[in-house]
Amino acid sequence: MKTRFLKSAGAAFALALLSSTAYAANPAEVQSGAYTVETTHTQIGFSVLHFGFTYYSGQFSGVTGALQLDTAHPEASHLNVTIPVSSISTTSTVLTGELKNSEWFDVAKYPDATFVSTQVRRTGTDEALVTGNLTLHGVTHPEVLHVHFVGAGVNPMDKAYTVGFQAEATIHRSDFGVKKYVPYVGDDVTLTIAGAFEKTAAK
Repeated sequence: MKTRFLKSAGAAFALALLSSTAYAANPAEVQSGAYTVETTHTQIGFSVLHFGFTYYSGQFSGVTGALQLDTAHPEASHLNVTIPVSSISTTSTVLTGELKNSEWFDVAKYPDATFVSTQVRRTGTDEALVTGNLTLHGVTHPEVLHVHFVGAGVNPMDKAYTVGFQAEATIHRSDFGVKKYVPYVGDDVTLTIAGAFEKTAAK
């Protein structure tokens, strides 16, 4: 009896959350305006070919920044984010430490990476190409994000209007002066980005 009650209560709670979210699956229905990165649910994963045997992965966290979103005119949208390079993590504590040193990312000298968009081009109903300048390891280079709109609505937990995107890009680490072990450890680095943004309250 108790188990059935808990299951029923859980289902009712989940239904209440979903109904209060006012979820938007169509980008045209998303609210335009100023957004800030929702740091705790924004992640940047990376993957690189390791000696031709496996793809080795890790991630960056603690991303901050802002999005100016114009759903009526996507090309007028603008993104500016900062990634703390010292947040890099892998499944190996030894490797994580090595990646932070001067032979790799040199986080003491270059603690942050930034991405500032220069162009947004819609390529489908929920797809866009976002071109921008990526600054990493003291070097700035143009890169392109392939962005997919995931969804938007009021977060039932913190009541903030939130919009989310998934993005991918491939960069060449040697473009940024991070050349150690190339080509044995791949030059091509695939980035997978889960980006959450909360709408800024109007003043």
